[in-house]
Amino acid sequence: MRITNTMLINNMMNAMKNNLSRLDKYQMQMATGKKIRIPSDDPVVAARALKLRTDVSELQQYKKNVKDAGSWLDTTESALTNVGDVLHRLNELAVQASTGTVTTEDSQKICEEAKQLKTQLVHIANTTYAGRYIFSGYKTNQAFMNADGTFNIDVDNAEAVKYEIGIGDDININVAGGDLFNSGTNAAAGATGAMMQHVDSFITALETGDKTGISQMIEDANSDMADVLRIRADVGARQNRLELTENRLGDDELNFSERMSDNENADIAETIMNLKNEENVYSASLAGGARIIQPSLVDFLR
Repeated sequence: MRITNTMLINNMMNAMKNNLSRLDKYQMQMATGKKIRIPSDDPVVAARALKLRTDVSELQQYKKNVKDAGSWLDTTESALTNVGDVLHRLNELAVQASTGTVTTEDSQKICEEAKQLKTQLVHIANTTYAGRYIFSGYKTNQAFMNADGTFNIDVDNAEAVKYEIGIGDDININVAGGDLFNSGTNAAAGATGAMMQHVDSFITALETGDKTGISQMIEDANSDMADVLRIRADVGARQNRLELTENRLGDDELNFSERMSDNENADIAETIMNLKNEENVYSASLAGGARIIQPSLVDFLR
């Protein structure tokens, strides 16, 4: 095959183009700190980066779900604490009113406080988190209890509001209102739950001077408090699970982020070495090209 000067120049230009491309590659790695700019630079690294980024994104969403679920349960725990405080006060009032030294005026004062405590229970029953009623089961946009203490909606105790906190892992974060305010029985719209029945009976007993009815409130309040303690124990167990899950997700996110960094980020020391090497190669190709391009027809006519 006949080798012409044009062929030499074209080969030289192609070689210089390849050298310049490699030089540009390492310059971009130095500038961006990343191994690749586009998937075609390294399809394997690009595919792995996409998978790792997806994994990290999922973990971050699960962490958000855990925090939201934890806030809901914290609100529930606070509400349960308030219910317990109200029942404890009702118990104290019942003990006080059942003594023989209480006057009619004292009974009226106790009765007025009991009515205020009933109103407080209604407010607690309609506690919200982020605009959602926490005791209303699936119907979180509707209040659970009416002002008179009757249930505003039907709530089945099996209605569980769940948050996904991992792949194939979810947690129930709500307490059905009937479980708390109706001694573990489903709530029916228009009905009065067991807890409110106890309070209403106590108020009626105070108004009529029924000592037996007043004393009954002591037993009823203790029974209701047992329900509150049972539910608080369950809520506490779920809070502990969320805490453990949050710690695990934090560790997983850190590990996946490190893997993502190792996959995508360029090794600066290695990149500098490769960059210097390519600079030398490119400089050498420029020097070699100058020798190839230099001869012309004039040089042969001298």
